[in-house]
Amino acid sequence: MEELTFDLVVIGSGPAGQKAAIQAAKLGKSVSVVEKEQDPGGNCLYSATIPSKTFRESILALTRFHDRRFADKSYERGSVTIQDLNKRLHQVILEEKDLVIRQLRKNGIRVISGKASFEDPYTLSISNLEGKSVYKITATNFIIATGSKPRNPSNVPFDGKIILDSTTLLGITEVPKSMIVLGGGVIGAEYASFFAALGTEVTVVDRRANMLPQLDTEIGVHIQTALVDIGLKFRGNKEPEEIGKHDGRAYVKLTDGTTLTSDVLLYALGRTANAEALGIENAGVKVNNKGYIIVNALFQTNMPHIYAVGDVIGGASLASTSMEQGRLAARHACGSDIHYFPVFYPVGIYTIPEISSFGYTEDELKALGFHYEVGRAYYYEIARSHISGDNLEMGMFKILFHAETLQILGVHIIGRGATEVIHIGQVAASFNAKISYFVDQVFNYPTYAEGYRIAALNGLNKIKLPTLK
Repeated sequence: MEELTFDLVVIGSGPAGQKAAIQAAKLGKSVSVVEKEQDPGGNCLYSATIPSKTFRESILALTRFHDRRFADKSYERGSVTIQDLNKRLHQVILEEKDLVIRQLRKNGIRVISGKASFEDPYTLSISNLEGKSVYKITATNFIIATGSKPRNPSNVPFDGKIILDSTTLLGITEVPKSMIVLGGGVIGAEYASFFAALGTEVTVVDRRANMLPQLDTEIGVHIQTALVDIGLKFRGNKEPEEIGKHDGRAYVKLTDGTTLTSDVLLYALGRTANAEALGIENAGVKVNNKGYIIVNALFQTNMPHIYAVGDVIGGASLASTSMEQGRLAARHACGSDIHYFPVFYPVGIYTIPEISSFGYTEDELKALGFHYEVGRAYYYEIARSHISGDNLEMGMFKILFHAETLQILGVHIIGRGATEVIHIGQVAASFNAKISYFVDQVFNYPTYAEGYRIAALNGLNKIKLPTLK
């Protein structure tokens, strides 16, 4: 067994682990990343963010989704195969994997393959695939960035072919004719929209009344309408009672007595933290009742020299937020100045159409008693949307702002390019800009970004501004 010592050891090489390790290396510390798989990159690269978003872009391109309005014909199911999609998917994964390896190597970070387990608060044991201990690592600080995995209850007969989770879904060999998606959250909604765009008959089942209930209500109505428009069916206020297989098909019995059947079923009802195999009890690290590691505002666990970031602590569970958490944790561990994690940050949901937002929703502002106003711009008002062949009825910008101070309180966008242009509003709000800022600026034409100016004019026209004397 080889014994090693580092200033910082990062467990996990997803977005949070990568940024934590690189930041510490930039600060002159000796750093190691421990990854249980042979190649670094984590779930984000191999089974989550990168594959799902590549899958989405490939579907849009290969089905010529945005050309359908010009072509004046519907998409014929079966013209795009899983093999077509996988060809693009594997190319992107390979390119991204090479980039991760190159960045870690460039920064002098040692990557160690193996399963990590704490022996005590300052010592890790690393075992190989056969379970043999091959390294003993001691460090001044540790950052746990092991992510999460799909929640797979024991009473659901997952088989990787008919009953699937979001990881095994990527391994199917043909586009199914029909699919049941249990769960109308982000993962369920994204994959449901992907396969609906491919021509699969998709039915989403959720115990809640609407899909993506965390959205601003008005945006939620728009996305549900848009998904129905591409053929998706939604059954809300429904609870699954039994999930199984019969005659090579999936079925789900609901508590209302009805039964749904399909070629495949995607179980997308939550994720769990990858923390149970780390031996964190040997390090004295505490978890909450859901298994997520408990941290303070600086991402320290109850053991101050052990930090945890990303999906393993719950919360936003976004690659973008995980990256910043990792960077901040590394800076604090290395004794460098940091800022606290921002209260508002953009959220991107890559359904078809995509959604992005930051700040308050309208329901939240009502509950808090804000005197607010709303500025709206619809995609049918934006020339770029006509040029690009978008579904003009389903896209909109929504800017929430204080009716007296004009301060930007939130931005919600649904439609093509939403996850790209959201940052304009985010940056403006971070500098305490007023909604009039968007009116006073010139935007390139034709672009989606000019939706900000249209929405701002719409909002300002609803309020009485003081007259100059």
